[in-house]
Amino acid sequence: MREIDCQQITESVSELFQEACLYLPEDVLDAIKRARAVEESPLAKEVLDSIVENAEIAAQEKIPLCQDTGSAVVFLELGQEVHITGGDLYSAINEGVRRGYDKGYLRKSLVRQPYSARANTKDNTPAIIHTDIVPDDKLKIIALPKGGGAENMTRLAMLTPAQGGQGVIDFVVRAVDEAGSNPCPPVIVGIGIGGTAEQTLMLAKKALLRETGKPNPEAEFAELEKEILKQVNNLGIGAMGYGGRVTALAVHIEVLPAHITGLPVAVNLQCHSARHREVIL
Repeated sequence: MREIDCQQITESVSELFQEACLYLPEDVLDAIKRARAVEESPLAKEVLDSIVENAEIAAQEKIPLCQDTGSAVVFLELGQEVHITGGDLYSAINEGVRRGYDKGYLRKSLVRQPYSARANTKDNTPAIIHTDIVPDDKLKIIALPKGGGAENMTRLAMLTPAQGGQGVIDFVVRAVDEAGSNPCPPVIVGIGIGGTAEQTLMLAKKALLRETGKPNPEAEFAELEKEILKQVNNLGIGAMGYGGRVTALAVHIEVLPAHITGLPVAVNLQCHSARHREVIL
């Protein structure tokens, strides 16, 4: 049994969210530059140039990539041979979010009573925490600041099996089309297929964590990713909705088995500021 102290977890979470909000991952930056190379619209090229410049300024000046520093989403892979000491795991994570958003001067965007008073929690807690138990003696922490504009475009469909692959394509392409400029394209399209309603929504969000543009290892799903990406980029929405060839940088699909009566599909969009950081303790 390996022990990990809560203080170490708190410090790690604080650093992860600060870094995630300041530094665009290299795979995302490379994907944006590839998009710039194939884009034909002069205005879209200008927008993509501005996105790259913004990332450079954020890194140099240590200011957030975007004013919306998001909801604090945390994915945990907790080794079953790990013993958390010195407190409560989730409390340690929330304290890390609290410190990170304060120390990094990151915008606190969470509100209590979202349907009425909408009073700001003032520290961006509680974090949204998802935990998987794995056969290991380590703790992997992934910090994903999820902006509201993209998250608001999340869609779930409980398709029938008869709708099949074409139904999946039609639903996803329609979801991106209806989202338009709201999720700040070029986007990464996370897609969950199968499981139950809540599982497929989780799959769609987890799909955003994959290296940008890296295909699903299963050939059938990789082909579906390619087809959806082609159709999405034929919509002509373009960078920030100004038109152009590149509406999405990538399409990532994750799949689970489903009940014989159902075909759940979820779409979770990520803006071009696709921020996340991870550490293994």
